[in-house]
Amino acid sequence: MSSEFDLIRDYFTRPAAHAVLGVGDDAALLAVAPGMELAVSTDMLVAGRHFFEDADPRLLGRKCLAVNLSDLAAMGAVPRWATLALALPNADETWLAAFAGGFFEMAERFGVDLVGGDTTRGPLNISVTIMGEVPAGKALRRSGALAGDDIWVSGRLGNAALALAHLQGRLHLSEREAAQVLPALHDPKPRVALGQALLGLAHGAIDLSDGLLADLGHIVQASKLGAEIDFLNLPASDTLVRQLGDDVALECLLAGGDDYELCFSADRDNRDAIIELGQELDIALTRIGQIGYGHGVRVSDESGKEIKLGRAGFDHFA
Repeated sequence: MSSEFDLIRDYFTRPAAHAVLGVGDDAALLAVAPGMELAVSTDMLVAGRHFFEDADPRLLGRKCLAVNLSDLAAMGAVPRWATLALALPNADETWLAAFAGGFFEMAERFGVDLVGGDTTRGPLNISVTIMGEVPAGKALRRSGALAGDDIWVSGRLGNAALALAHLQGRLHLSEREAAQVLPALHDPKPRVALGQALLGLAHGAIDLSDGLLADLGHIVQASKLGAEIDFLNLPASDTLVRQLGDDVALECLLAGGDDYELCFSADRDNRDAIIELGQELDIALTRIGQIGYGHGVRVSDESGKEIKLGRAGFDHFA
């Protein structure tokens, strides 16, 4: 049976191009480039809470790094280094090979070095800490929104939550519809290039991990302002739109979580530049509302009536 050190050596030790010293010592040694600040984020994924116990290990390896990359994207940071802590029920080498393959596939795509971590026996639990560089004083922050700013989102909202609702039996999708939305849940695409391009263009930003209402709520709370959203402007897939007669689908769109898109605010004078940026990166960027004075997030339908939900987003302790 493989020991902890065997597992680390066989599956998680690779050359670290951007580190002074990577995996194999008591600590990694990192050198941040002059004029840059270190951006650091940690996410934990727990089996049965954040993913199904029988999740495809390769996709899980990709996703556990992708969700951290999304946090760096929201700050406009360049990803550099990551650590990985794994609790495993057993040392299943087939599972480990697939998981490590997915993890390093995502790491290589975004230039991330795995520089350390830990393994132990226990209920399946994955914790990644990611570090990146951002020009000093230039990082996008939740607190940066200004009154009068446009509110933008990337991509389509609600597909991941819709896929989860289908898998949980809370609504039914056809086989074709499910195939359209399941990739959003299992294989999110972090908007790293977009985040870096928004430096100097956007004011406040966040990644949409817990749901639009909850995460935009963090921006307006940190910025001590409010937000008005036009429901008709929200970018949703045809599959989700067809389901909107169901309250579950409405909740998926506004509060579902797991989108890993970027939500950001920007001066209205930057509208053309943002549209051009979306075309350049081949990412749909949609203006959905405006930052204003007040507090909280208000979503209005076509008649101006407020749309209210029982919850704003995913609660990790609910």
